[in-house]
Amino acid sequence: MKPLLDQIYHTGSRQILSTLIRLLGDFDLAEEAMQEAFAIALQKWEVDGVPDNPRAWLISTARFKAIDQIRRQARFDYSIDTITDELAAEDTLLDEQQIEDDQLRLIFTCCHPALAEEARLAMTLREVCGMTTEEVARAFLQKPTTIAQRIVRAKNKIREAAIPYEVPTAEQLPERLQSVLQVIYLVFNEGYSASNGDLLVKHDLASEAIRLADYYNNCYQNRK
Repeated sequence: MKPLLDQIYHTGSRQILSTLIRLLGDFDLAEEAMQEAFAIALQKWEVDGVPDNPRAWLISTARFKAIDQIRRQARFDYSIDTITDELAAEDTLLDEQQIEDDQLRLIFTCCHPALAEEARLAMTLREVCGMTTEEVARAFLQKPTTIAQRIVRAKNKIREAAIPYEVPTAEQLPERLQSVLQVIYLVFNEGYSASNGDLLVKHDLASEAIRLADYYNNCYQNRK
């Protein structure tokens, strides 16, 4: 069962995370809930079998684990019931277009021009590409704590500045598109011609940039 879940995580965790961020409105809560859902699946699927739609099962399980956590943390705040009831009522029957829209939201949020360039790079590699903080740190020869702090600051900026988790309107798209393309270019440039370290080419970064460009292009074309 673990190899199957590892495969689902490798190929689908960013899709699951992007939908959970939309449903929950919080990066860290979505990440924590997703990890918990995968841990539950490892035990439950061994007994009950693999569900027909593993991704939807994981999203639903993660969402309700997040609701439980919100209620535990705010057990004396009865107004929280309204929020959790709304979350519980959200529809998790997702079609492919909805999933693509969720991932586009994640890309545009991580590449928002209000974020500093280094924060956009770290957020994109961590949240969109799914690289660990340690992998991002190794790629740019930075300390993991430095990268982690950048990501925390970026998430705080998104929350404090009320940066919307959404795909830009047609009027906003030219400006926002440039920000996304800049991040992809910087990731590829650092991979193709490393600015520091012993390696001239960092294949992991170059590959992630190409994958991200292909994915973004496919999603963007489908929205036309």
